Amino acid sequence: MTHAPTFEPRRFIAVEGPIRVGKTSLADILADRLHAERLRDAEDNPFLESFYRAKPGAGFQAQFYFLMARFQQLSALQAAPAAHRTLVSDYLFEKDKIFACLNLAEAELRLYDQYYSLLAEQVPTPDLVVYLQAKPETLKKRIAKKNIAMEHRISDEYLEEVVRAYDHFFFHYKSSDLLVIGTSEIDFVDRNEHLEELLARLSQPVKGTQYFLPLGSASSD
Repeated sequence: MTHAPTFEPRRFIAVEGPIRVGKTSLADILADRLHAERLRDAEDNPFLESFYRAKPGAGFQAQFYFLMARFQQLSALQAAPAAHRTLVSDYLFEKDKIFACLNLAEAELRLYDQYYSLLAEQVPTPDLVVYLQAKPETLKKRIAKKNIAMEHRISDEYLEEVVRAYDHFFFHYKSSDLLVIGTSEIDFVDRNEHLEELLARLSQPVKGTQYFLPLGSASSD
């Protein structure tokens, strides 16, 4: 089922949220349904496993790799023809700083900030951000189900910090329109009715910060 927007369609949608919240799956579905170009976050970070193993310096190395990979992909969009092109990304450039603040030492963060400030001015801002929320307990279950070895090293305390940091960031987010979705009680992959309701919602305007919960789903509070 295809939902045709009843307003000027979004040209750049970013799907965001903490690890295993479902942003990659939802971005894949949206890109397919909207016939959009798909932008994928870096999955080949060579420093990530060392970071999960808490090796000295690996946090800065992993963060800087993500920063540059995301910048290179997004800045390339500026040079490409934009007419009638729709983009769906599974990351937001600004979220890079969430993890920098969590993972970097003070001196590392000062250096990171210098590069981030220069690069952030050169990348496009999405028309709409879809923020997927989930409780830490839900994310733990999804991490276990995915069964990626290095993710098993993520502590409960760190996961809870990430969830709090995301909520804090998006509570103050004003750079574009924002649709917030609590995913602890809903499933866009295996429950088609939830997906269809979201696609119908995205065919309508989102102004400022708004919240979405499919009919018949339990509250995630």
